[in-house]
Amino acid sequence: MAEHKHGSMDITTQEKTFHSFVTFVIRTVVVIIVALVLLAMINA
Repeated sequence: MAEHKHGSMDITTQEKTFHSFVTFVIRTVVVIIVALVLLAMINA
């Protein structure tokens, strides 16, 4: 087996994917919260 050196793997693609995922989740949560607030205001 090949020797593995901890910390030697290039993870730039994984970091970009994770950053995109976190951004998507944050935007989705904001949209859901705004929609809930609007629904609450309409039903008041």
